[in-house]
Amino acid sequence: MNKPARAPLEELASAWEAAWMGSGYFSRCCTPDVHYEDPAVNEPLRGLEDLEDAAAALRSAFPDLRVERATPAFGDGRQACIPWRALGNHTGAIGTLPETDKFVVLTGIHYVEIEDDRVRRARGFWDLYDATTQMGLLPQRGSLGETALLMLRGFGLRR
Repeated sequence: MNKPARAPLEELASAWEAAWMGSGYFSRCCTPDVHYEDPAVNEPLRGLEDLEDAAAALRSAFPDLRVERATPAFGDGRQACIPWRALGNHTGAIGTLPETDKFVVLTGIHYVEIEDDRVRRARGFWDLYDATTQMGLLPQRGSLGETALLMLRGFGLRR
């Protein structure tokens, strides 16, 4: 029995996930001039090499990184959303941040603009504060430590 062909968006989303995990290449799913942003990058990344380097650094910090589909990707062929969940142990440095040996689970989404069935522009959204609390770098939400941090930042007290 033949399996039904997968839709182009499903193929694109699968190639995108594989590239993040290192079992594929961004050149299979992105235009050469791809533009990428997310909460962890200071400046937008431009081009395949910058995106490959960022993903390699992430995999170095999380060698057992797994990226799973949270729900099916959806879109209209020009724009799409790829919901995901990433899991892994933070056992390598990220820039100047040393490893924390903490297991991290993040849920996020990539909004992508598509050109010729490839990602031309991607913008990732996920909770950077949640990631840092899971790594033990910032206080948990609702804790006394978070209240103190917010006061120092000038946000006042929360009840």
